Amino acid sequence: MTEYCIKNHFIKKHFSTHWGEMDALGHINHTRYLVWMETVRIELFEQIGLMNIPNVGPILANINANYHHPIHHPAELWCGVRVTRIGTKSFTLEYAIGFAGEEKCLAEATTVIVVYNYQTSRSVEIPELVRLALQQDN
Repeated sequence: MTEYCIKNHFIKKHFSTHWGEMDALGHINHTRYLVWMETVRIELFEQIGLMNIPNVGPILANINANYHHPIHHPAELWCGVRVTRIGTKSFTLEYAIGFAGEEKCLAEATTVIVVYNYQTSRSVEIPELVRLALQQDN
C-alpha cells in the first residue's frame, strides 16, 4: 500500500462525516473508519452472493489498519475495497479511504475473510460461484 490510493476498487462508496463521530481530540474517531470499511465489505459480500448461502457466510478473521491522516468534520469521503488474495477457505480484502475528489489515502487496511459454516462452526471452501465472482475483482 502506498500514499496514493489504487483506483481500481471493486466497490467504492461515498460517505459524509457526522458531528457525533468526532472524539475528544476533535477528529473523527478511528472506529468510524472500520465502520466505513465494513459497509463496503458487506456490499461486496452481497454482490458476490456470499450472503445468500444457507448456514454459510463470511467471518472476519483478521484486520490490520493503518491511519495516515486525521479526518475532521465536516468532510466528504470515499471508501473502496478490492480483492487481493483468494485461498481455499479464505480471501483477503484491501481497503482505502480518501477525501472525495482526491487520490491521497487517509487510511488503508486489509482483512482476511474466512468462509464459515455457522451450523457446524467450521470453515468451508469458498463456494465456486463466490470464487468466480471474487476472481472478477482480483
